[in-house]
Formats: sequence, C-alpha cells, structure tokens
Amino acid sequence: MPPESNPDRRRFLKQLAVTATVAGCTTRPSSTSTGSPTPNRIVVENARPGTLDWKLTKTGVDPATKWRCPWIEGYCSHTSIRAGEELTLYVSTNPASAFRVEFYRLGYYGGTGGRKVHEIPSLRGVVQPDPPIGSKRRRDCDWSPSATLRIPNEWLSGVYLGKLTAEQGGWQSYVVFIVRDDRRSDVLFQCSDHTWQAYNRWPTQFALYDDGKDSWYWGGNVEVSFNRPYGRYCQIFDAPLSQGSGEFLLWEFPIAFWLEQQGYDVTYISNRDTHQDAAGLRRSKLLLSVGHDEYWSIEMFRNVQAAVAAGVSVAFLSGDTCYGRIGLHPDGRGRPDRVFERTGVFGPPHGTRDFVAINTLPHERPYANELIGAHSTGVVTGGADWACVAPEHWVFEGTGMKHGDAVPGLVGWEWHGDPAPIPGLEIVASGPTFDAPGKPNGGMFTATVYPGPRKNFVFNAATIWWGDGLSEPPGYIRPNVYTTPHGPDPRIQQITRNLLKRALG
Repeated sequence: MPPESNPDRRRFLKQLAVTATVAGCTTRPSSTSTGSPTPNRIVVENARPGTLDWKLTKTGVDPATKWRCPWIEGYCSHTSIRAGEELTLYVSTNPASAFRVEFYRLGYYGGTGGRKVHEIPSLRGVVQPDPPIGSKRRRDCDWSPSATLRIPNEWLSGVYLGKLTAEQGGWQSYVVFIVRDDRRSDVLFQCSDHTWQAYNRWPTQFALYDDGKDSWYWGGNVEVSFNRPYGRYCQIFDAPLSQGSGEFLLWEFPIAFWLEQQGYDVTYISNRDTHQDAAGLRRSKLLLSVGHDEYWSIEMFRNVQAAVAAGVSVAFLSGDTCYGRIGLHPDGRGRPDRVFERTGVFGPPHGTRDFVAINTLPHERPYANELIGAHSTGVVTGGADWACVAPEHWVFEGTGMKHGDAVPGLVGWEWHGDPAPIPGLEIVASGPTFDAPGKPNGGMFTATVYPGPRKNFVFNAATIWWGDGLSEPPGYIRPNVYTTPHGPDPRIQQITRNLLKRALG
C-alpha cells in the first residue's frame, strides 16, 4: 500500500481542522498543589509533533502460510512493561538481512496517530528457527535476542509499535507492547491482548482455534504462547497493518485516539496486568474494556469485580467480552503467564450456539453477565443498529435521542444479550440482530447500565465496534460484515463523554 492512502489524508486534514477547537474546549486540565491549572500528561504528550510514518508501507504474507511475513517478523519479551525495565526484541529475517527498528507511541498527535520516540538504525538479521509443535500444539519460540532496550523514564504509558524494516527488499512488520505505569489517573485503558493472541495463527494454523482437525475448534487442550510474532489478522477483513500488531489497530485504537484527542488523563494496561495486579485497577476512576475482549481468567473476573466493589466504574466498550475462560501458565523458560489455554466458558450451558467442542468445556458460574450486565448469548454473531430504549437515562443526556432512534450498524460483529438480574440494572439500548440487512438471525443485543455500591456504575455497550462511532484514525479500516457501521457519530461521542463525566465526577 502507498505511505498515505487518500482516505488517511482526508482524515488527517479533517483532524487538523478541529485540533485548535479540541485543544481549547475539550481537554481536561489537572491541578498542581498550588491550585494553578496545568495540562495533564496526555495533553502535554499530544502537543508534541506527530507523524504518519508509523504506518507500514511494504508488508505481505507468504501465501503458503496465509498469515506470516517471513521476510521480517518478531516478538517482544513483555506484553506490558514499566519504565526502567528492559525490553528484548526477537526478530527473524528470511533471507537474512540487516534491519532497523523505529519505535512509535500511538495517540492523537494532531490527527497523525503516532509519535516517533526512538530508533535503532542497524541490526544484524538472522533466520530464526520455527519452533517445534509442542504439547497441546503450542508454538513457543526460543529465538536469539536481536536487541535490548531499557524503557526510558520519559516514555508515557501507552501502546507502542516497533516498526521493523528489512534492508533487503524493504519488507516491514511490527512488534507491539504496552508501557504501563503505577500512577493515579482518571481512565485505565485495558488492551485485549489475550484475544489478540488467541486468534493469532502464526506460523500457519496455530491459533487457540485449531486442534489440528478443525480450524474453528472451541474446546480445550490447545495452548498458545506470547513467544511468537503476531501473524496478520485472520477474521472479517484483510488488515495489512495488523502484521505484528495484534488487534489493537482494528477495534481499540479508535477509542484511544479519541480519548487522547479529547485530552482525558488515560493510562494503559494489558489483560495480563488485570490478571496479576488487583490493586492497580483501583488507581483510576474508570476502567475500560475495549474492542474484542473475549478471553479472561477467573483472576481477571474477580479483580475487576473487587474494583467495582471498591468504587471503580467500568465501561465495557467491547463485545464478546469475558466469554472464554482461560488458565495462564509459564512458558518453557519458566516466565510466568506467557502461555494460556481454554478451561471453560463464562456462561450457562447451551447459552450460545454450539461451536465445535464447546460442550466439552465447563459452563459454570460466575457468568459474564453477573459482572458486565449482559454477555455473549444465542447466535453470538451478527449486526444491528444501536437503538435507544431509555431516552431519559443519563447516558443519553445531550444526545437528543428519542425512543427508537438508532446509530446505524454500530452493533457487531459479536454482541451481548441475556441481561443479568442485577438490582438497579437498566437496559438502555436494544434490538434484534441480523446476518445481513433484512435478514434477522434471532438474536437480541442489550446495552445495559447498573449501579455500583459507591455511586459508581458498570456500563455495557454490547458491541465490538463502539470505537467506530468515536473516530477513524489513520490506517483504520471500517468493518463490513453482517451490517456496516457508519463512522464517527456525535451521539456516540456524547454518550461516551457522559460516561466519563459520571465516572470522573
């Protein structure tokens, strides 16, 4: 693809036109101890010069593998990492070629979406070995280190891409990692990297969804490891920028891009942080689950449940959330939580369609809707218009929406229904789901809100595509399956502002 496609340039110019208004009217200042207002860290960071150069310009897949870019590919020692810790990159080039790595933090940056923070100009590339097929079909690479970087103290929490470029042929792919911190912030943005890895088919057909017989298997006894590159995304559409970046750019980046454009004080974590760091979830006022957040451990469930009990609000701007239960294990070198497999389903028996071997897994409490408000149910997949059914609810304040007013195509391609009998729970949006326009499939999505014990709340958007209603950053591809969302919508932006306003007080 060319460095800047026409749609990206139009988006960029459009964003530039509104930057001054955003900076002047919508940022959220923080205060110093003397009471004088100062911009928060996100505002300061996004005032720095951005660039579109973070995008890949030459990438591809080996047709024999369907998903991998063998000319240059890599993975990181950490899914999330703190400043001061060492990140090791493991890179393979085939044929062997010198390569460079450019590091970018993703955000708003005047509409460009990224800022270059570091470069390693020349590294020796080697052909790294494909790992053997291990127990439970695990592909667990044990590659030689290519580079080690100590994360600088000035790197703000965020999602970072390492853009790999081979000198021979100019082929490119990414490595992706999250820089986290431990500070108090308004918003805690949880990336859905368990789900990224579950669908990762690198090097050929070795996702959590392949038992060697069926390519959409849904049982146990299959493991996946974070010690391998991310292959190109394997569902819905062809997304060249997913080569090495998981699913972040697909469903999650539009939310992060919008939050940083608006100047909210946001910090970032991974699913693994939610699994390991219960206390860390309580340092922010609002926790976000975003995009396609399907795979949770029971520790994640209990830790988020405890955060709600402690007064943290949660917004599930996601779909298919907390559906598959996983157990995490050490990798072959003893590093904790680098490998996982399915161990159950966070839902009742026969609550969803019968995927291959799903009935071999335990379906037991807690059910996901007992935390989220609703959960995956029925046919699971489909699309719908996001239709208001409670116009007097505070989530719709300032939107002008009336009963039955709908945001076209926003629900997809997996959604939540079957609301739980939680005291005070309200359904705010609902409607039938469709396999295609005019072809209902018997599903019914429900977006819900229920009160927490300390004037906090839990909101469930019931769609993977919420971010489409917020922004369309550079590189974004609009999904077109079942139904098609229509892009940024002022009503969804206002609902999201209402959620933030209520959570932040």
